[in-house]
Amino acid sequence: MSDLKTQIIAQLNLQDTKPEDIGDDQPLFVDGLGLDSIDALELIVLLQQQYRIKLSNAEDGPKVFYSVRTMAEYITAHQVQNN
Repeated sequence: MSDLKTQIIAQLNLQDTKPEDIGDDQPLFVDGLGLDSIDALELIVLLQQQYRIKLSNAEDGPKVFYSVRTMAEYITAHQVQNN
């Protein structure tokens, strides 16, 4: 998950954040890391560019992008299906 955290930091240009600053289960939006809707779009781009995964249903976004762990689980599940 450290690689994913590094990718999130780079994609969102979070210059003052280190991978170890982001908890695996810490919420990415609102009270957690404090990301917003523009950041959500950037995370969608990250999935497409780095993992060739498209979010099939926009309604899944809040569940997929809840935390680094939920993103990692989504990536793992969908990479297996795509191979």
